[in-house]
Amino acid sequence: MSEVLNRNLFLVKEHVGLFKAANNYDIYDPETGQQLMECREERLGLLTKLLRFTDWKRMTPFDIEIRAPDGTVLVRVKRGVSIFLSKVQVLDGAGTVLGGFKQKFFSIGGKFDVLDPDDQPVCTLKGKWTSWDFRFVSGDQEFARVTKKWAGLGKELFTSADNYILEISDTVPADHPVRKLILAAVMCIDMVLKE
Repeated sequence: MSEVLNRNLFLVKEHVGLFKAANNYDIYDPETGQQLMECREERLGLLTKLLRFTDWKRMTPFDIEIRAPDGTVLVRVKRGVSIFLSKVQVLDGAGTVLGGFKQKFFSIGGKFDVLDPDDQPVCTLKGKWTSWDFRFVSGDQEFARVTKKWAGLGKELFTSADNYILEISDTVPADHPVRKLILAAVMCIDMVLKE
């Protein structure tokens, strides 16, 4: 696993644009402002691009890559057309399935299960529909938290509403596969729950 994935704190900044069909993000160290990774959606068909500007946007497929600055693919996140509930697949850079996410039916605020390669739940992403406050939990254990609140350098450097902080708990071991699943899930919050 790439050493950058063993960090516990990330600032995710969405690229904004007036006529933007693709979902693109940069991932920074919020304390120094150094770019750690980039997330790009480059495999968009013409029909998908057109549908992204309509009310059908939440149903469109996506295929994004989270890459190191040198271009190495660390994680790939894919979803086909979604009619009611999203089922997302997460792969590593070599194309091996790491797991995925399955959206919960009738969840208020957004909720989905984070699954291992055998479709067994690893943890659940729970959120509030009124804010950007999400937690990755399993029972009483919290694996990570996503929020728009940060009091460090990141708050001063990046002030757009399209930015948020991912904080992974110290209890999640280095090189553990759940780190890649959590990072991939954070990219999906906006596309699956918040669009």
